[in-house]
Amino acid sequence: MPTLPFTQVDVFSTEPLGGNPVAVVHDADALTSEQMQRFANWTNLSETTFLLRPGSSDADYRVRIFTTEEELPFAGHPTLGSARAWLTAGGNPQAPGVVVQECGAGLVEVRVEEPHLAFAAPPLFREGPLEAELRQRLVAGLGISPADVVSGSHLHNGPRWVVLQLTDAATVLGLIPVPGPLAGLDVGVVGRHPAGHEAQVEVRAFLSDGRAVAEDPVTGSLNAGIGQWLTDLPPRYVAAQGTVLGRSGRVHVERDGSRVWVGGATNVVVTGTTYL
Repeated sequence: MPTLPFTQVDVFSTEPLGGNPVAVVHDADALTSEQMQRFANWTNLSETTFLLRPGSSDADYRVRIFTTEEELPFAGHPTLGSARAWLTAGGNPQAPGVVVQECGAGLVEVRVEEPHLAFAAPPLFREGPLEAELRQRLVAGLGISPADVVSGSHLHNGPRWVVLQLTDAATVLGLIPVPGPLAGLDVGVVGRHPAGHEAQVEVRAFLSDGRAVAEDPVTGSLNAGIGQWLTDLPPRYVAAQGTVLGRSGRVHVERDGSRVWVGGATNVVVTGTTYL
């Protein structure tokens, strides 16, 4: 069994263990897809990534991203966590201050702005209004009334998010979702905090298999989609996420012309080796 370097990174919080963890396996070129999926299922984290030699001369490394059940072309906190793991292991980007990651969604730039890293959000595969029946499912599953909804959209950028903007952050924080109506959906919700709050919006992310609802602590891909969708938010803003779970996620979003950058703190928590 090969021994490979292993890193676990906490993403999107400056407080110890306040963000979202990702497991990173280095030098994974010899692993099969089946081995990667089995290991990702074993870690039982929302995502596990595997670093490989790049196929593109423009990339610094290639990453494959797995949930416990499937491979994703892109995901947000695994992108930042993988970049931090690669840098900590001695990676030296071709372009100073910019790591170029190759993944299923193409090449993704990651700006190094210590203590933060920020990725350029990839283009949305799909964006558009939610169908009436789907919107009704979300309202029922989130336990809200139609009057609590400001707007909604499909936001697909790897994960297939269906997102509602609610009237305010307090409504977002008060949600107690039920699994049935949300079965099979990746659901995001966002609402504005009142003026003077350290974060401009509160975000939550829910995934349901019909029997239970899992809440993701802090979600880069969802925040990337929201930043591309809600153009009436300030060009630079902070999203809080994970509050109900006792996490202190802070996602920094910046619109720079046609590009949206999504960033935050990244902290290496575990380093070692793994046997695969």
